[in-house]
Amino acid sequence: MTTIILVLQFVLAVILTIAILLQKSSSIGLGAYSGSNESLFGAKGPAGFLTKFTFVVGFLFIVNTLALGYFYNKSKKASLAEDIKVEKPVKKAPVVPSIPTTTKTNEAPKAPTAK
Repeated sequence: MTTIILVLQFVLAVILTIAILLQKSSSIGLGAYSGSNESLFGAKGPAGFLTKFTFVVGFLFIVNTLALGYFYNKSKKASLAEDIKVEKPVKKAPVVPSIPTTTKTNEAPKAPTAK
C-alpha cells in the first residue's frame, strides 16, 4: 500500500511543479508555451483553469503526504529510538588501596655472606 502511495506522491509532485510553472506570472515562465490554447479554457484563458487545477493538485498532494506518513507509521509500529540499545554502566566495587606487606626501611640492602 505504501509503495502505491509513494509512487503517487512522486507523480503528484511532478504534476504540481508543471502546473505551477505553466501559470502566467510577471516573468511568464513556461506559460509562454500554452498561449495558443486560450480559447480552449474560456474567455479568461488558462489562468482560471490552471489556478483551480493547481489548488486541487496541491490539496491532493497534502492529503497524500498525510496518508503516506500515517501508513508508514502504522507499518513500523515502533520508533527508531526504541530500537537503540543503551547499555547501563555496571557499578564496580570501590577500589581499596592495597597495603604493602613489606615494611620499608631506609637501610641499604646487605650483601650476601661468603662461605
